[in-house]
Amino acid sequence: MKQEPVAQNSPPASPPSSQPLSEDDDPQALWIFGYGSLVWRPDFAYSDSRVGFVRGYSRRFWQGDTFHRGSDKMPGRVVTLLEDREGCTWGVAYQVQGEQVSEALKYLNVREAVLGGYDTKVVTFYPQDTPDQPLKALAYVATPQNPGYLGPAPEEAIATQILACRGFSGHNLEYLLRLADFMQLCGPQAQDEHLAAIVDAVGTMLPCFCPTEQALALV
Repeated sequence: MKQEPVAQNSPPASPPSSQPLSEDDDPQALWIFGYGSLVWRPDFAYSDSRVGFVRGYSRRFWQGDTFHRGSDKMPGRVVTLLEDREGCTWGVAYQVQGEQVSEALKYLNVREAVLGGYDTKVVTFYPQDTPDQPLKALAYVATPQNPGYLGPAPEEAIATQILACRGFSGHNLEYLLRLADFMQLCGPQAQDEHLAAIVDAVGTMLPCFCPTEQALALV
């Protein structure tokens, strides 16, 4: 049976919103939700960050990557969000203010949209410490309409692909391990069965594999 993260006083899921934003909107303050590499490497200036989750979405390694974690001949696998009424995805929300807003959006437009194939969507983010005070945040989501979308595959096949791929940002395995490490830091209430199944599949392929800092140093 699928388990959901449990947070005290967490409200029911809100319907997904799809209101795109760009640097031209230039709001005075903005929250940006990261659920993939942004959780450990935002690479833009921000004023505040909070760990938490969004409801109504599940994280999936269904997006192909031919730049950051793969190549044209061997696309890597990175995560996107899948609309799922029962889903709950943990990540980090970053607040940008003033001049940080346009700079962050300009940078992320290249990193996530141009090079990654992601579109923007507004989601409701629940901070881990104050889930009763949700925030609206911008998220980058890869849809089936983008040319790099790979879609579902057995976890074992995804693990095999991850083990074989490397891009300009590093090995695809590093991406997987850092995301798994982040989920462990979130605590037992943070669950991601899809991610855990891929990590387990990697473990069966590499008998000495252990998702630790020593393993990260090897990729």
